[in-house]
Amino acid sequence: MRWTVVIPLKPLARAKSRLADTAADGLRPGLALAFAQDTVAAALACAEVLDVAVVTDDALAGRELAALGARIVPDEPAGGLNAALAHGAAVVRARSPECAVAALNADLPALRPLELARVLESAAEFPRAFLADAAAIGTTLLAASPGRELLPAFGGDSRARHRASGAVELVLGHVDSVRQDVDTGDDLRAALALGVGPRTAEAAARLLTAGQ
Repeated sequence: MRWTVVIPLKPLARAKSRLADTAADGLRPGLALAFAQDTVAAALACAEVLDVAVVTDDALAGRELAALGARIVPDEPAGGLNAALAHGAAVVRARSPECAVAALNADLPALRPLELARVLESAAEFPRAFLADAAAIGTTLLAASPGRELLPAFGGDSRARHRASGAVELVLGHVDSVRQDVDTGDDLRAALALGVGPRTAEAAARLLTAGQ
């Protein structure tokens, strides 16, 4: 089974506000874009992924991510994260009704294609499945097999909500790069320790230079 991955991305000017203690206002949009670029590039390099659809209304992000090979879906609902994911899944399935769909966070700069493949291979065994984030509170990936609704419930304690919705929690070792999303300075340091993609590495280097 190969998957269409749906990635939501809010306007860069409003992204990553919780990194305020680590990155100044002028640097956060660039960091958010770098995270998304490395996430999309890794997803597209994954053997289990057929294509990637990014739901965003940010013009710059749309251009940069389309250049990597992502399909850009306008965020027509403009109703937040879960509305964007539901819309993206609907657009994808309007074109390919029987495709498997996986929602993936846009802030996984350490994402490794082989680890993502392992998660998706495991998810294919269930109608709906999810992977908890590194903090074991949220969710970084939610998957729906062909014919199944995605039913996203991201944000806050989404691990509990996705479990309550009937999705199976994937319990896998050695997939840290798929769990490590970046919301805070500590998250960024953890991602850097795992080894981030080239765009995040460059943006982080600028961040360190600015802090000197």
